[in-house]
Amino acid sequence: MALRSIKFIAIILFSVFTTLFSTAIHAENTPQQAGTKTEQAGTEHKEGAFDPAKLIMEHILDAHEFHFFTLGESEIVIPLPVIIYSKERGFAFFSFSKFEHGHEIYNGYKSEEGKIVAVDAEGKIAESIKLYDFSLTRNVVQMLLALTLLTWLMIGVANKYKKNGANVAPSGFQNAIEPVITFVRDEVAKPNLGSAYAKYMPYLLTVFFFILVNNIVGLIPGTANVTGNIAFTVVLGVISFLVIVFSTNRHFWSHIFWPPVPHPVKIILIPVEFIGIFTKPFALIVRLFANMVAGHIIITCFVMLIFIFGAMSQVAGWAFSPVSVAFTVFIYLIEILVAFIQAFIFTNLTAVFIGQSREGAHEEAHH
Repeated sequence: MALRSIKFIAIILFSVFTTLFSTAIHAENTPQQAGTKTEQAGTEHKEGAFDPAKLIMEHILDAHEFHFFTLGESEIVIPLPVIIYSKERGFAFFSFSKFEHGHEIYNGYKSEEGKIVAVDAEGKIAESIKLYDFSLTRNVVQMLLALTLLTWLMIGVANKYKKNGANVAPSGFQNAIEPVITFVRDEVAKPNLGSAYAKYMPYLLTVFFFILVNNIVGLIPGTANVTGNIAFTVVLGVISFLVIVFSTNRHFWSHIFWPPVPHPVKIILIPVEFIGIFTKPFALIVRLFANMVAGHIIITCFVMLIFIFGAMSQVAGWAFSPVSVAFTVFIYLIEILVAFIQAFIFTNLTAVFIGQSREGAHEEAHH
């Protein structure tokens, strides 16, 4: 509840600042001296002006490169490989740096607002050529790196247990992992799944640590916000949905299609219960996606406030910098806590939904 209040206050502060000063910034970025500037010059000025919305979207959306910072005229980036296929041209494999940040055409292709499109000899988009993009975007690369890191850490912990057993006190990273595993077992799996908790522990632990590692890595400046990508959360939600559905029993489906209520109420309740099967994974998908995107947007907004004030006055920009940095650091620390909370919430709700799907099982009667 406290975290929600903090985020709400942050959003209110940003809204007030942008409302108060958006008119002044817009006036400064728009040519006002008629007769001295042409319409074309005004357009060029707008294109070169600071655009917070564009920068925020670039930060939270997927891309074909890791962009760390801009130093003068140089941009410090790590381009990623482009892998595309079309029936007309076949496969093409090259580095995204060939596009020169979207300014150049390479081998009949170009980058249009982050999306790779085919072009004709005149440089115009060839609508007749349908492309299939298999490129390794920064979300994909970072997810694979996070998966590799998680696998390496867990194998190391497992080897220590295999070597030392339970007779030796845990040490190193093993000492940090063991309380988390115990917590997931005692506070998530057992209360919701009863005696069947051991069957689902591998999946619950995998989901928890996979989300947690991606959340933490996504907070490193220059990296991608993988868990803030709807495709990522959809895949996790679908997997949880399949686990939930395959854990159901006859008692569960009888409650869905023939609930123990008066017959007239069944007409309303059956469709509601059936839709509820799909709203559960949808809640998992949206909750994780929205919270991780919101955190990154708030952090980016506080950084952008420096440039928004700087567009009004250089003095105002420098004067507001300490305030903006202080709020940014504060929200950043909150986001570290949110990274753990969201991993826990996704895992806990998954266990709750699995437990509901197994409701009425005989082995659960004693529990």
